[in-house]
Amino acid sequence: MSKLPNNTPSGRSTPTEKPTNLRPNAPAPSHLPDSMMSSVGLLPVDKRLILFTRHSLRERSDGNGFASYQLPLTPKGRVLAKSWGRWLAEHLPYSLDVDSISSPIGRCIDTAQLMQEGAGLRRDIAHQSLLVEPGSLVTEPEIANPIFKEIGVLNFINRFLQGNLEGTKNAYQGGLDLLSLFYQNQPQHGHLMLAVSHDTLLSAFLAVMLDVVEIDWNDWPKMMEGVFLWFDDKPFEQANAYFVWRGQVYIRPISDLLQGYRAAGFHPSKLLLPPEVKWT
Repeated sequence: MSKLPNNTPSGRSTPTEKPTNLRPNAPAPSHLPDSMMSSVGLLPVDKRLILFTRHSLRERSDGNGFASYQLPLTPKGRVLAKSWGRWLAEHLPYSLDVDSISSPIGRCIDTAQLMQEGAGLRRDIAHQSLLVEPGSLVTEPEIANPIFKEIGVLNFINRFLQGNLEGTKNAYQGGLDLLSLFYQNQPQHGHLMLAVSHDTLLSAFLAVMLDVVEIDWNDWPKMMEGVFLWFDDKPFEQANAYFVWRGQVYIRPISDLLQGYRAAGFHPSKLLLPPEVKWT
């Protein structure tokens, strides 16, 4: 059973009223996770929309279950990324004609490029260190990597969320750094920007946004599964982050995350905040 909430306590990551339903009728691309179509039907219109997604289908990991950064997309994964980009461009009232951001790992860059190609575009893809590890969660790989190999990826993420993992950021910091990255790279209204990353980062980000400290395999993002995200048109520290995940719309005040980070006793200089954010 999933440990992520269907409904969460008031004032935290609470489901919102449904935005204007788009309800596109075209069939989904083959091998696309079912959750993506249920999420598409809940998107609003004319926002500065971001799709934070795991890369497309890749080759299998080796026998110990860990996926090296050298693993490429499969032929089906390449077709899926391209067809998903085409579907989004043809059936959403959003333009994908905007630069993308991506983990610098090949399968993520390829996913972004193929989605652009499917949409009939060729835009820049900026390599972002916060969309790979070490970067978003891990700060000292020489400490964290042996733990990762010993306990496995799910236990690793849960210990990160519980603040019980050496060599990593505070969970609030990891979530805020990613939110800040997305906030600073928002597209224009009516545009959809792609941000392509990995399952570990997406799972940890969602857990922080949903205010949980433990997840299970049912919560784990599938390949080519992602979260749609947008912000209020307000300064970062005053904005709400809205996100659609597996057919549910949530709202998370950024001020909640900032307060949680400060309450945990961490120094704000470690956060990758927009330059206009001032700490008091």
